[in-house]
Amino acid sequence: MIIEQIPVGRMAVFCYLIAEREGGDAILIDPASDFDKISEYITRYKLKLKKIVNTHGHFDHTSGNSYFCKMTGAGLMIHEYDYGFLKTKINRFASFIKGGRCRNTDVTLLRDNDTFTLGGLILKVIHTPGHTRGSICILCEDNLFTGDTLFTEGRGRTDFPGSSEPDMIESIKSRILTLPDDTKIWPGHHYGRFPVSTVGEQKKYYFG
Repeated sequence: MIIEQIPVGRMAVFCYLIAEREGGDAILIDPASDFDKISEYITRYKLKLKKIVNTHGHFDHTSGNSYFCKMTGAGLMIHEYDYGFLKTKINRFASFIKGGRCRNTDVTLLRDNDTFTLGGLILKVIHTPGHTRGSICILCEDNLFTGDTLFTEGRGRTDFPGSSEPDMIESIKSRILTLPDDTKIWPGHHYGRFPVSTVGEQKKYYFG
């Protein structure tokens, strides 16, 4: 299994490139900037980009959608509650500036417990509202891509319109920290000392 954690942009965003094997199909999670860097990884592994997944709808995680959809023909996946973000002025402006206009993108609206495949891999959607109503994590084998729900030392902000502190705490405690301790946490930003954590480590952080 290929997992490339790619730091992009000025906001310490992590974009993820995932594939079962070299030369196979791939997905991108949260492409936001530094498109040449991301493209180099796709070329290095001879991958065919099939889907772009947004863990939530904020522009710092979605501004590369248009670029990669247009360049590769990949479809887009986002939770149904956050689809409206893609139509806001700031998101449309950021996507246009970085990737130009992209029409007729195939968009799949995700819901909790949805699954999709990537070669022989099965990826599962875990709805984790809090940072936004439609925030999600993506579980693939023992890897959890947490977006702005959970970082390696902290969690996403809940002072935005549509955010909820109680929902965030409930999502982390009941939807993430109930997973096996060795589940790897791959966050949406590099805001901690370490780029990767585990559920077991995060239990210590939250439950002391």
